[in-house]
Amino acid sequence: MISSLLIANRGEIACRILRTCRALGIRGIAVYSDADARAKHVREADEAVWIGASAATESYLDADRIIAAAKDVGAEAIHPGYGFLSENASFARAVENAGLIWVGPKADTIEAMGLKDRAKAIAEDAGVPVLPGYRGEAQDAKSLTKEATRIGYPLLIKAVAGGGGRGIRLLAKAKDLPAELESAVREAEAAFGDGRVMLEKLVEQPRHIEVQVFGDSHGNAVHLFERDCSLQRRRQKVIEEAPAPGMPDDVRKAMCDAAVKLAKSVGYEGAGTVEFIVDGARPLALDTFWFLEMNTRLQVEHPVTEMVTGTDLVDWQLRVASGEKLPAKQKDIKLLGHSIEARICAEDPADGFRPGAGLIEEFGMLADPDADWLRWEAGFESGDRVPANYDSMIAKLVVWGEDREQANDSLIDTLAHLQLSGVPGNIGFLRRCAMADAFVEGSHHVNWIAEQGEALTEPPGTHQHASVMAVADILLGDDGADPWSVRDGWRLNAAPVTKAAVAVGEDADWFDPSDHDVPEEVSMPLVTDLSPRRFAVTTGGDSVLVEVPDFEAEAEALAGGDAVKAPMPGKVIALNVKAGDTVEKGQVVAVMEAMKMEHSLTAPRDGVVEATGAEVGAQVPEGAVLVALEEG
Repeated sequence: MISSLLIANRGEIACRILRTCRALGIRGIAVYSDADARAKHVREADEAVWIGASAATESYLDADRIIAAAKDVGAEAIHPGYGFLSENASFARAVENAGLIWVGPKADTIEAMGLKDRAKAIAEDAGVPVLPGYRGEAQDAKSLTKEATRIGYPLLIKAVAGGGGRGIRLLAKAKDLPAELESAVREAEAAFGDGRVMLEKLVEQPRHIEVQVFGDSHGNAVHLFERDCSLQRRRQKVIEEAPAPGMPDDVRKAMCDAAVKLAKSVGYEGAGTVEFIVDGARPLALDTFWFLEMNTRLQVEHPVTEMVTGTDLVDWQLRVASGEKLPAKQKDIKLLGHSIEARICAEDPADGFRPGAGLIEEFGMLADPDADWLRWEAGFESGDRVPANYDSMIAKLVVWGEDREQANDSLIDTLAHLQLSGVPGNIGFLRRCAMADAFVEGSHHVNWIAEQGEALTEPPGTHQHASVMAVADILLGDDGADPWSVRDGWRLNAAPVTKAAVAVGEDADWFDPSDHDVPEEVSMPLVTDLSPRRFAVTTGGDSVLVEVPDFEAEAEALAGGDAVKAPMPGKVIALNVKAGDTVEKGQVVAVMEAMKMEHSLTAPRDGVVEATGAEVGAQVPEGAVLVALEEG
């Protein structure tokens, strides 16, 4: 067994791998960038090594620095986690060439399955069903237009080296191909250093079902059943579960057998996931699924598989990497109960899922995180800072139940007792998804969130009313110290007034709790005093910062001129206007890249561009003025 392990990753996955290291008596070694010097995974490791600047390219994506760090501390093996270099064949090869153990499949396997076009060809050769598409070498617009016509619209443009939903564009009409192709190639080159694309027939109401496979160096390969990851926004997974709802036994067997067959065809070692696209417009059947891609790493959603099979997949990874046989044979792997995982992200669903960075003022749950039915996989705690340099996911909530209904009820209840303040959060959004009829019935699909729109992304007004009322009740509370401290609204020669001045964001007003009724079904607000004038309040998973307003300061702020500002630190990748240009409200004037996403910034009103405050390619801090407007 490996005795010391360097984890070439950060956040919750680094913390999760460290937990298994402790259970096995393995020395767990963390790496960190400048942005993560005080991070949770650094605090929990037996040892931690600095590997560079905050930018991922200068730290977590720098293979030479990571290998050098492993050698410096005497690590025996490297675990890549997921993301960053986890599916980089060159890195895997370099680790082994350096005399270290690579915890993952062989570099040749990563290479073969990492390119979507090659992976589909391998799947076809193995007899696994594959969607119609184009995977050729010609990459010019004329050739792709011809192939798109042959396949038929609608279809998807997909990055050959893609992953994580990046480099994918929906193509509904031929006239849209040039613009969508340019956008997909640009994103693919930025994310993967490879701008090649492929075309694939679109399944218009798709489900995403994947099979967890595991292989060893002794020729053994097994599956650990399937997961359903159909609840997505912008092709990023939101809630995952195991097993898939509505899965017939014959389809499960066919899908899982196909996944194992594919794994064996490439001599797969370690943890891998075979992903299938499924026609969600029909009940699951033997002719409704097709191979999508293979992820040659541990998945974000691996805990739901562990919960329903009673396994530790990181333990399995370390044993297989040490040369051991798989810990279990296929006949010994049983499916028990149902598990659901929700990804907790520092993002604002109501603002197009805009990610946010900053100080976490309060983060945690009221439920016991050590309960058998609950797992809390967090990379951050209260008092930590979410950096703007990386992905917005900060934790995962995983629940188990004897059946899907029990598991989902537990998820809904636990999300209502989870609080996040200081940075934007998606907890209320997750809870609304889990409560929706389509999810409860298991009839949701990949496009369902987009179809629902504000019904899921916008917090109900009753939640904010309840939050404000909870703070007003505190402010108007009677401390009973003396007659002058009684807050009953008494006034000399006038009727009593019992109102409290409260503010949520830019909305400030006098609030009388007696004027606001809160429906009984609304969850009890969770209130945390951050300071005498600031309260973090969570109602039904939706968190707001309620403050005692400073009206004088707000009046001064309103006197400022109109400007388009950077919502977070990031890189300017496009400026669409120049001084003197006339713009309309809502027009995209600049595009930024931050937290692995592109953000289009729009004009707040009609006007004329007075000046631009940055150049394309510049790194700008949060609040930097990118475009200043004046009256037209």
